[in-house]
Amino acid sequence: MSPSIKKYIKILLPILLGVFLIWYSLSKVPLNELLTYFKSANYSWIFLGMFCGLLSHLSRAYRWQYLLEPLGYKISLGNSVMAVFAAYLINYTIPRAGEVARASVLTTYEAVEFEKGFGTIVAERVADLLVMLLIIIITLFIQFDFIYQFFVQKFNPLHLGIGLFGLLVLFFVGVKFIKSSTTGIALKIKTFVIGLLEGVLSIFKMKRKWAFIGHTIFIWVMYIAMFYTTSFALTELNNIPFGAILIGFISASFSIAATNGGIGSYPIAVYAAFSLFAIPEAPSIAFGWIVWTSQTLLLVLGGGLSLMLLPVFNKNRVLKSSPNKDEV
Repeated sequence: MSPSIKKYIKILLPILLGVFLIWYSLSKVPLNELLTYFKSANYSWIFLGMFCGLLSHLSRAYRWQYLLEPLGYKISLGNSVMAVFAAYLINYTIPRAGEVARASVLTTYEAVEFEKGFGTIVAERVADLLVMLLIIIITLFIQFDFIYQFFVQKFNPLHLGIGLFGLLVLFFVGVKFIKSSTTGIALKIKTFVIGLLEGVLSIFKMKRKWAFIGHTIFIWVMYIAMFYTTSFALTELNNIPFGAILIGFISASFSIAATNGGIGSYPIAVYAAFSLFAIPEAPSIAFGWIVWTSQTLLLVLGGGLSLMLLPVFNKNRVLKSSPNKDEV
């Protein structure tokens, strides 16, 4: 298969999957019923959720400065904020193109070398991945009894134990194989793991590492707060357990990688998580659409304004070709 065909497939598959999942969600909850939920929702809670989302994005832009400082760059906060919003918007068109665009904005308006700018984005993704793993671990501890009972009811305990043991054996065999293998897939995995470890170590070598860690925690607290506060917009979800919120949030977060910006996949992921708690289908899917729509609106507005304002904001700025210690 030629590289150009692979490229088009990578672009088209998430879009087609998103279209299918939109159809699937509407087959579960008809559009007129979905619109009824939108009309009856308490928008005070929705706007509060959007505000939490806004704070997380602003914190992400501020945090980015900590990664660039050790490289000798002191960038404008305005450019950092607009680059972050522009990247989110572009990710709705081509998967992962936003990260490239984000680094390109700094190259264009702050004279940051593209490779270095992109490297900092990879480093912050490592930090985000670690926090996501921490949230999953905390959720497993909080909901241990529920998760244990769920698996015991669904699966035979003996079979479950054998399955877990089998997974552990496969894991250790896989690790040993990857260490000694020179195949393309093994090398990619090794490169990923090495990059992950280097990213973690680079965080602790930063001059303002605790400020960076504080912002990272704040970003994810705001993400969860956005999800949680929006749940109060629907009266059907007012008594939802916090464990359901955490599992729904984790499921929805992973769904964003499945399609462009979580189009179609986000509401289905929320519904799948909430169904574990016997929460009705209609309000679950409606809630997923409300969260996704409100946050998408925020990103489209912020991204659109950023793309328009970037040239204006930098109209009278003079760029330097080398890393700068002071703001240009």
